[in-house]
Amino acid sequence: MIQVIGAGFGRTGTSSLQAALEILLSGPCYHMKTVLLQDEHLQAWSDFAAGVLPAMDWKRLLHGYTAAVDFPVCIYYRELMAQFPDAKIILTIRDPLQWWNSFNRLQRLTNKARLLCFCVPRLRKIARFTDTVIIQSVFGGSLDRDCCIAVYNRHIAEVRSVVPRKQLLEFDVSQGWEPLCDFLKKPVPQVPFPHLYMGMAPLRRLFRQTLLRWLLRR
Repeated sequence: MIQVIGAGFGRTGTSSLQAALEILLSGPCYHMKTVLLQDEHLQAWSDFAAGVLPAMDWKRLLHGYTAAVDFPVCIYYRELMAQFPDAKIILTIRDPLQWWNSFNRLQRLTNKARLLCFCVPRLRKIARFTDTVIIQSVFGGSLDRDCCIAVYNRHIAEVRSVVPRKQLLEFDVSQGWEPLCDFLKKPVPQVPFPHLYMGMAPLRRLFRQTLLRWLLRR
């Protein structure tokens, strides 16, 4: 059962939050990496983006997970709150310009991967759902810096206005365990907070894994 919904955009420390929540909640946390690496989840999002699924079955999609963070689920935090009303909401935050720089590097890498879309069906599915669900729906099709930062700031303001204060934690992963554990009423683990940087090298490995899995199935 989902106990925590991450409402923060990707590139705001969501990989660190994912790892931290898996320690605190003793269960898996849904993340964009889940979509990229697990066929059934990629298919579900691809079908959703294409209109084959008129609505996402959130309880089925997230069955077995204790939390969900990052794109694409952060976009649907309202729908997830309706499905999991007892879940707590964590809004990861980061300096807007730093967020944009990281997000822009990711988009440049993604654009390079698109060159393989014509021959790798899996990458076509990834491109379809990210274009529709994230780039078009969230950013209006524009990846201009000022436009993206405005959307980012507007999303933060919206979450603050929608989520009841007692249900919401605004969290910068540089703060470490204390605010997160206090919010979730969990003891501070006897391990360092997992500051994971999902930089370009790990992302390139993810794309290589995706390509290799496709080649091995041929």
